[in-house]
Amino acid sequence: MAPKPSAGRARVLIIDDSKFVRTTFRRILESSLDVCEEADGEAGWQAITTDPALALVFCDISMPRLDGFGVLGLIRGSQEEQIRQLPVIIISGDEDEATRKRVRDCGATDFISKNADATEVLSRIDTQLRLIRAKEDASESLRVVAKSATHDPVTGAFSLHYLLTEARKHYAYAVRHGSLLSVITFRIDSHRQIAGKEGGEVADQLLAKIARAIQSVLRAEDSMGRSAEDSFTVILVGTSAQQAAAFARRLREQLVNARINFKGRALTIEASIGLAALGTDTVSSVEDLMRLASSRLSRAEAPAVERTTAGSPARGLPPDVERALQVLERIPADRVSDEAVEVMRRLVPYLQAACRRLRVETPADAVVKALQRAK
Repeated sequence: MAPKPSAGRARVLIIDDSKFVRTTFRRILESSLDVCEEADGEAGWQAITTDPALALVFCDISMPRLDGFGVLGLIRGSQEEQIRQLPVIIISGDEDEATRKRVRDCGATDFISKNADATEVLSRIDTQLRLIRAKEDASESLRVVAKSATHDPVTGAFSLHYLLTEARKHYAYAVRHGSLLSVITFRIDSHRQIAGKEGGEVADQLLAKIARAIQSVLRAEDSMGRSAEDSFTVILVGTSAQQAAAFARRLREQLVNARINFKGRALTIEASIGLAALGTDTVSSVEDLMRLASSRLSRAEAPAVERTTAGSPARGLPPDVERALQVLERIPADRVSDEAVEVMRRLVPYLQAACRRLRVETPADAVVKALQRAK
């Protein structure tokens, strides 16, 4: 096992079959760096694959068992990004231009003559270490920005990181109080096809419209985020699996029957849905719940997952009616309020009229009597 690097000091590896060269470079480097060394290419490659703290590699060209070009090939062809991106400085006594070109073509970061003095060696190393630190700082800045962003810049929905933060809160509350929680994943199957035909900008504009459509029917306590390039995940608080399925069906119909035109042509929206619910599904975290919804979507399982296309026979409803129905559908059966009873009372005349239009016996009379008794 490789020794741990000293605090604040970068670690470098010297691979050279000449003990004199290794000793010379160690003396130059060890005042400011942690130095380890190997005497042939195979031993050097073994050290590279087992020491994640390595920041820089010095490598000779002519060595037994595995030469410098072989080591370079293994490094640049590695499946591990940390190894693949390692800076490699070739040290060689052969300074002709053909050798330098071959070294560069094989992916070497720099080339140093074995006759270089300490000042040149330290200058080259300092340059490489500065580049490494700058790259690490830039990567860290991007990670911080991604984690701190609350909204997806394309659709305006929550970012996945922020959605997870909200979802964990809702899950903890639901588990603590024994309440309901459902997760729905929507995949816009036609996104990639539209991007291929009309361009990525048009496909992203379509996603933004879809995001707004979903958000317009969500309650304040619900959360929606963009969970993949073509997918959204919705966290429904206090919602059972049956209520979430009804909500998903209506929203799916709304999406599929939307009339979105581009250059005089209607864009066809195809959508798939995955659903998972606390209480119905056995999970140990909200991440499990989200993964379950996503896996059902990708496997197109029924009945929790549904799929439709623009050929669906469902008819859209005005947005205000749609929202009212979705609110009613998501009221738990054991929590029907006086307001819900009043809604029923006001809907009875329309139920009676609809039954007469369909020429079926109406159950509305029994409902009226029940409501009268409830007064």
